[in-house]
Amino acid sequence: MATHHEAGADSPHLSRDEQGQASQHANPQAPVIHEVVREEGEHALRRPVPALAWSALAAGLSMGFSFLVQAVLAAGMPDAPWRHLVAGLGYCTGFVIVILGRQQLFTESTLTVVLPVLENRDVRTVMLALRLWVVVLAANVAGTFAFAALLLVPGVFEPEVVRSLQALAIEAMPERFWPTVLRAVFAGWLIALMVWLLPSARAARLMTILFISYIVGIAHLAHIIAGSVEAAYAVMTGHASPGDFLLRFFAPTLLGNMIGGISLVAMINHAAVAAELQDRKQGKGGAGRQG
Repeated sequence: MATHHEAGADSPHLSRDEQGQASQHANPQAPVIHEVVREEGEHALRRPVPALAWSALAAGLSMGFSFLVQAVLAAGMPDAPWRHLVAGLGYCTGFVIVILGRQQLFTESTLTVVLPVLENRDVRTVMLALRLWVVVLAANVAGTFAFAALLLVPGVFEPEVVRSLQALAIEAMPERFWPTVLRAVFAGWLIALMVWLLPSARAARLMTILFISYIVGIAHLAHIIAGSVEAAYAVMTGHASPGDFLLRFFAPTLLGNMIGGISLVAMINHAAVAAELQDRKQGKGGAGRQG
């Protein structure tokens, strides 16, 4: 596949303007995507704690709409085997709001801030990443609990929607630890891949978000923030205990999402371009010394 420079930039058949047009239509290469995502991570690491916390709180609240819209769609359909395929469209709602609204979501940061850690390899970057994860995860979960509490206000939604909310909340509380971890690995993997794909998606950003998050929803994969709204609602309605929230949902889902995002996407994709990036750095350094 041609790089930006190669895609028409040196073609003798094109004028300078046409070469520029060809370069604009070329897909960005893996090192370019890596640097775009890494720079997003660097920016997030530099943000002050209050900014991170408010953005993450907004993300947690926004993710609540995945739960609500999914329940509304399910409530309006017959109890058929295909119902979850339609209701799953509602699961995409929160992800669209969060990602296009540039709100801070924990599962995105398992990719974005890991790349600066792998690139810099110093204690300061590691500590900044840990600070971000703690602040963002806590604020995300706080936002999900606040949204779940709002859903409990009586008289706001029709009885059919309330029953649908309760059914989805009960489904969100898994019975077994390790199967939940594996489902969470797949979810973290897919969401981190979505973040990796977005720089090259361009006009298809919305479709990319919809497609990936829809798969997570209809496959009933475990997502730490989207699922937290449902699990919090289960606790608040008495269908689960706080211990159930922590041990049956939160712990296995957090573990799996981090494995999927960090090891299966961040580390592998970084490894795929690390040698090339290092060669480019050394080449620039050599050119600078020659100059």
